[in-house]
Amino acid sequence: MKVLFIGDIFGNPGRKAVKELLSTIKREEEIDICIANSENAAGGSGLTNPVAQELFKTGIDGMTLGNHTWSKREILNFIDSEKNIVRPANFSEDLPGQGSAIITNKNGSIGIVNVQGRVFMDASDCPFKAAKREVEKLKKQVKIVIVDMHAEASSEKCALAWFLDGTVSAVLGTHTHVQTADERILDRGTAYITDVGMTGPYDGIIGVDKDIIVNRFLTNMPERFEVAKGRSQFNAVVMSIDEKTGRCIEIKRINNVLPE
Repeated sequence: MKVLFIGDIFGNPGRKAVKELLSTIKREEEIDICIANSENAAGGSGLTNPVAQELFKTGIDGMTLGNHTWSKREILNFIDSEKNIVRPANFSEDLPGQGSAIITNKNGSIGIVNVQGRVFMDASDCPFKAAKREVEKLKKQVKIVIVDMHAEASSEKCALAWFLDGTVSAVLGTHTHVQTADERILDRGTAYITDVGMTGPYDGIIGVDKDIIVNRFLTNMPERFEVAKGRSQFNAVVMSIDEKTGRCIEIKRINNVLPE
């Protein structure tokens, strides 16, 4: 099975890049199932139901979230009913939503898990224990499980990958919006990359208007973030996974920049 995972979709530029490139990439790479991190898809922070449905229509089968899960309060109205969207499993169990799901289409089924790191991030429960719990639940039904580790620290992401090596098909880092060049397959068949990157503005600073961010660093004064204009980029990884064992055979990066 070939799985496409799209890095953090950021605002309208990210959604535009998905609309322009996804169908072609899915055809050329012979993709079976497509997952995307969409926690910043609505205006650069959060997710709304209209935006989620817009992305599903492009050919995305499942979505993961992260620390901006609750940035758009209207997500509370649909996160429980939308079973193909997962938020970090190590959030409080009292919160709505789910930390894992089985995504199914005509090509098959895979499990997805979302966890959030704790280093330099808002307080949450242990992502290692939460991931293990959700993986054990999913593996009773599917062989292929993809984990989105939404975290700041590369060491924490890498540690989770080694912790889960051989029990999941991939541990994919998100959150930092900068694609790393360290994709690999670990000893027991788990694919890993520190960060899949961002699908969104190319000419900003991790998606935000560059002048706003530069001025913030110069003055240390808070400013309202605005989605950057200009060119867009599409960051993702494609994984070839053995459906019988769940082991990843190949992982490769996609990094496309669209003309303005």
